[in-house]
Amino acid sequence: MRDYEVVYIFDPALGEDAVNVKLEAYHDRLGGEIVAVDHWGSRQLAYPIRKQSSGYYVVTQFRTDPSALPEYERILKLDDDLMRYLVVLNEGEPTSGMSILAEPSPASLRPRDDDDDDDDDDDDEGEIEDEERDAASSPPEFSGGRARRRRVEGPRIELLNYKDVNTLSRFITEQGKLLPKRTSKVTAQFQRNLSKAVKRARYLALLPYVRDHEV
Repeated sequence: MRDYEVVYIFDPALGEDAVNVKLEAYHDRLGGEIVAVDHWGSRQLAYPIRKQSSGYYVVTQFRTDPSALPEYERILKLDDDLMRYLVVLNEGEPTSGMSILAEPSPASLRPRDDDDDDDDDDDDEGEIEDEERDAASSPPEFSGGRARRRRVEGPRIELLNYKDVNTLSRFITEQGKLLPKRTSKVTAQFQRNLSKAVKRARYLALLPYVRDHEV
């Protein structure tokens, strides 16, 4: 048995009752345990799907044997009212569009004493502490224009949620590209997780592939 999460995007013409009937039919095919069902309801899509500008979102977390997935997904593909879906392994992300943030540690909040440079050892220790603090402070926020973007420290993300549009948007340029690590100052592991999360969010029309520019 493994933990999974699925995001459904239904035709917005369906009501909650009709969606629940479909969910019951889907989940009967899994033969496992439904852990959580979260109706986000109708919301605007980042780009049209099947000429629709909105969709009815439902997030479900379940536990089942991997062998049950092929038949389950076959049923999903046959439903014309289901505009899109995504099944992923659940790594602890909440059903809501929120990431899990860590409490700031005292060390990460302690300001650096720039006058404390009595010897080389102290300088080395200060540099190591600064590097650790930078690695523990993602995601950042940014201030300034594109040419002079400056990192502003923020709380560390324990678990990046691919449904967390607000956080993901901080790492995307006006052209719709990911900010490079040299700008965001995040770890390589976080950058990889970020890239995967953005791809999932774009597939689910939570983020656009290319940002529109108003003239």
